Amino acid sequence: MQTKRSPADWGLFLLLSACWASAFAMTKVAVGELPASVIIPGRLMTGALTLWAVMLVRGDRLPPFSDRSSWLAIVGMGVAGTALPFYLITIGQKTIDSSLAALLISGAPLFTAVLAHFYFHDERFTGFKIAGLATGFAGVALLLGPDAMQGLGNVDLIAQLLVLGGAFCYAVNSIIARQAPRLPPIVLPVGFLTVASITSVPMLFWTDWETVDPTKASLLCILGLGAVSTGLAGILLMQLVARTSATFVALTGYVIPIMSAVLGYFAFGETQSWNAVAAFILILAGVWFSQRQSRKRAAASS
Repeated sequence: MQTKRSPADWGLFLLLSACWASAFAMTKVAVGELPASVIIPGRLMTGALTLWAVMLVRGDRLPPFSDRSSWLAIVGMGVAGTALPFYLITIGQKTIDSSLAALLISGAPLFTAVLAHFYFHDERFTGFKIAGLATGFAGVALLLGPDAMQGLGNVDLIAQLLVLGGAFCYAVNSIIARQAPRLPPIVLPVGFLTVASITSVPMLFWTDWETVDPTKASLLCILGLGAVSTGLAGILLMQLVARTSATFVALTGYVIPIMSAVLGYFAFGETQSWNAVAAFILILAGVWFSQRQSRKRAAASS
C-alpha cells in the first residue's frame, strides 16, 4: 500500500471524481422526462452491459462461484454499495432539496474515515486527517450555502436519514472494495453492476409505462450515466482503491461538488455565489491536509 500519492494516483482521483460529478448534470436532464424507476435500472444495466462487452473482449471472466471471498465482495458492493444507496437517495430526494441532499451525501468521507480507522491499521486517524476531513466538509457546506444547513432537522427527517444512509452505504462500499480479493480491474465492477442490475428489475414493474415518453436527450443521458458515471467509474474505483486507500477514494465526495458546479455553469448556465471560490479553496485545502501526514511518513521511511 502506497502512502505517498503519485501523479497517476491524483490523475485517477480526478478522473473518477469527474465521472461521478457528470452524473448530476445527466441526471438533471433525465429526471425531467423519465421517472427514477426507469433511470436507475437503465443506468445500472447500461453500465453492466458496457463492462461485460469490454470484459469479453479482454478475455477475462467472473470468478467461479466456489470463490466465496470474491463473490461476497461482488454481492456486497452490488447490493449495499450500489443498488441500496441509489434507492435510498432517490426516495429521499423526493421531499428534500438537492442542495441538502448533496450536503448529506458529502458525509461519506467522514463515515469512510471512521470505518477505515477500525478496519485498516494504515488508515488510523491523525491530526492532519481529522483537520482535512473537517475542512473539506466545511467547504462543501459553504459551497451549498446556508439554505442547505438550515434545512437540517427542519424538513422531512426520514428523508434526511435515507440520504444519509445512502452516504453510509458509499462508505461501506469503499471498505468492501479495499478488502476485496485482487482480480483483474474490470471483473469486480462487472460482477457488482450485474448484481445491482438484477436487484433493480422490480422497479420496472412499478413503472406506469403509459406516462413514459423519453426523448433523445434523456436516452443519451441514461447511456452516459451507465457507461461513464457507472461503468467507467467502477473500473477507476477498483484501480484507485488498489493503489491508495479507502479514505483517499472517499475524498472524491468533497471534490465532486466543485466539478458539478463547473459542469452546471457550462451545461446549464448555473452561476455560483461569491462564497463558491472560498468553498473551493477550503475543499482543496481539506484534501491536501488529509493526505499531509501520509506524505510525512513516506518521507520519514525513505
